[in-house]
Amino acid sequence: MRTPTIIALLSLAACGGRSVDWPVYQGSDDHTHYTTLSQISPANVASLKVAWTYDTKDAFDGSEMQSVPVVVDGVLYAMSPKQRAFALDARTGKELWSFDPTGGHFAGPRIRYRGVVVHDGRVYFNYRYRLFSLDAKTGTKAPGWGNDSGWVDLRAGLDRPVKGLSVSASTPGGVYKDMLIMGTAVPEALPSAPGDIRAYDVKTGKIRWTFHTIPHPGEFGYDTWPKDTWKIAGGVNAWSGVTIDQKGGRVFFAAGSASYDFYGANRLGDDLFANSIVALDANTGKRLWHFQGLKHDLWDRDFPASPALVTVTRDGKPVEAVVQITKTGHVWVLNRDTGKELFPSEWRQMPKASLDGEVAADSQRFPTIPRPFVRQQLTESELTDRTPEAHAAALKIFKENPTPHPFTPPTLTGTIIFPGVDGGGEYGGPSYDPKTGLLYVNANEMGWVLKMVRRDTVSLFNAYCAECHGAKSTPLAPTLTGVGKKYTRDQLVRVISDGTGRMPGFSQAMDDSMVGEIADFVLTGKPTHRAPKSVPTFLKYRNTTFDIFLDHEGYPGTKPPWGTLNAIDLNSGETKWSIPFGEYPKLAAQGIKNTGTDNYGAAIVTENGLLLIAATTYDNKMHAYDKATGKLLWEYTLPAAANNTPATYMIGGKQYIVVSCGGGKNGAPSGGTYVAFALP
Repeated sequence: MRTPTIIALLSLAACGGRSVDWPVYQGSDDHTHYTTLSQISPANVASLKVAWTYDTKDAFDGSEMQSVPVVVDGVLYAMSPKQRAFALDARTGKELWSFDPTGGHFAGPRIRYRGVVVHDGRVYFNYRYRLFSLDAKTGTKAPGWGNDSGWVDLRAGLDRPVKGLSVSASTPGGVYKDMLIMGTAVPEALPSAPGDIRAYDVKTGKIRWTFHTIPHPGEFGYDTWPKDTWKIAGGVNAWSGVTIDQKGGRVFFAAGSASYDFYGANRLGDDLFANSIVALDANTGKRLWHFQGLKHDLWDRDFPASPALVTVTRDGKPVEAVVQITKTGHVWVLNRDTGKELFPSEWRQMPKASLDGEVAADSQRFPTIPRPFVRQQLTESELTDRTPEAHAAALKIFKENPTPHPFTPPTLTGTIIFPGVDGGGEYGGPSYDPKTGLLYVNANEMGWVLKMVRRDTVSLFNAYCAECHGAKSTPLAPTLTGVGKKYTRDQLVRVISDGTGRMPGFSQAMDDSMVGEIADFVLTGKPTHRAPKSVPTFLKYRNTTFDIFLDHEGYPGTKPPWGTLNAIDLNSGETKWSIPFGEYPKLAAQGIKNTGTDNYGAAIVTENGLLLIAATTYDNKMHAYDKATGKLLWEYTLPAAANNTPATYMIGGKQYIVVSCGGGKNGAPSGGTYVAFALP
């Protein structure tokens, strides 16, 4: 029998010392996470060893690092928890350069960015609203890009005033010809900017074209919103990025829901292009077709990942298709040229809304094939029975938040959104094997408790801040406990006015003294009693509870599995296998194993039989599975959870797998280390 070392040497010789890049976010423009690299195989994957590590030294309490590395010409490019962009020698992990957009003055709070774009000797990445272009060799600002400070303002060119609103980009864009095409991340509460798709000139940063995701007068879809809503509505953004069809000259994106997520009295109608897959002409930004998967979203069930471009078989012939996973656990498979469905679907009647002024869609469309990859209805029989105490705690919450239908609109009583707002599917997206037609999806199966309340018209904090931060704090937003130790009053005032990440800026809704009162309340607890301003985005209702459905000990309130890994045949629609994915170490030590956990990120699928994935939140594992059966072949405990997708590349005939270990999701410890594996 050959030893792993001999196998590695033979593979090296067979490769002829060649090098293979991982040149774009998710590996390729089609976002399938597929590789033909074969040195690491099912026969030797258990022999993987750590080849190098790189500690960013930027982790802090509550930080996350979701960056997926890009590797070009032997150099790895990525980002740290504090949003430094850097370059490493991809063979050794040695730092080559680092660029700090804050000049060493990062003050938080946490921000989630998923990587960089590398193209024609430049590195593109953004920090908050600033889109930078760097020289790929030196890490210095590229000449001729943007304004005099060397960056492009993502708030500019949105065709309406957005002063004080947060506009960022949590996911890298894609390059088509000489254009960088970008989606954005904007707040899911109001006030919020629109999520327009824009193409920037790669050399200058000037906008070449814009697609309005909230249609303007005269544009397709304008009549699906109330008149002039485009002037104040927000969201409908491709926060999970765009997908480039280089050969077909098209760009595809999946839009999120309209802001505000849970009450839409100011956006009655279907709300195109929210919750839609849209195909654009990449040269001009003109709409080619769209497919709306959910009308008038009231549950934060935005499409969580960018579309994947695949080829499936129909009637013995290849058909180019677009695949979209959803938070509800459904898979839409559409013809890439027309947007027509390649599997059957059906319309189902929906419950009516109960909140004053709200009108829910009377019906929604669901694919009947493939079957959902997560459970669809939360019933009493699905509540946890881990212990009698856990069951009693879950039952109490279940009865206090009656949800007779999976699409019960939000209520003052409270409901449980299941599948939850973190999926089903999540931002890592699916992986696809073109040889077998199998789509691989990792999924979450946790509920979220949502309760609405009439918005307070007296207290400024309760009116503007409590829907995210609650009376103290909620998992939706950074904790306010001890905030005075982290930020000065001036820093808090700036964040409240300008916003950051998913947090909206309130300079349009509040004057300076109102902002100051809220900052003082956050720092001192001194109540604010001034009435909020009358602004168009001030809605009648807000959420008072928005939290993961957990038992009294902090474990999910449903029966396992709480996370799964699934293989779905896109030619037949059949689910080939599904396994629990992830464990809670404390429960595993008690003999309660294979429960699954929430997970974020995706898998690499290899031509020679492997599924390589980290993603699990609490056990910090990197895994290798047999892609045909789901059998675990190897695992390794990382320094922190890797809530993103690995990258794989080859240098000098040696194949590497690298992943960023950022942690920080749902209370898990934070980290800031990149770990690369290779055969000895």
